[in-house]
Amino acid sequence: MTELVQLPLSVGHMIGLGALGSCIGIGLMASKYLEASARQPEMMEALQPKVFLLAGLLDGAFIIAVALGVWFALAAPFPS
Repeated sequence: MTELVQLPLSVGHMIGLGALGSCIGIGLMASKYLEASARQPEMMEALQPKVFLLAGLLDGAFIIAVALGVWFALAAPFPS
């Protein structure tokens, strides 16, 4: 019975904490980008590609966590 409860909870934590971390990371990065571009507007063009690259990496980590969570939930790769 406990195996049936542990898998959905672990998948939920994996997806939920991944989403939370990704959202916090993107929010902090965007606020620092806006702060830096307000202080030095001439650096905006140089910083923008870096911001988009880091946003893609943060979203990529979340998407990988979702894919692993769905794989664990549907395929059950660790039989008890």
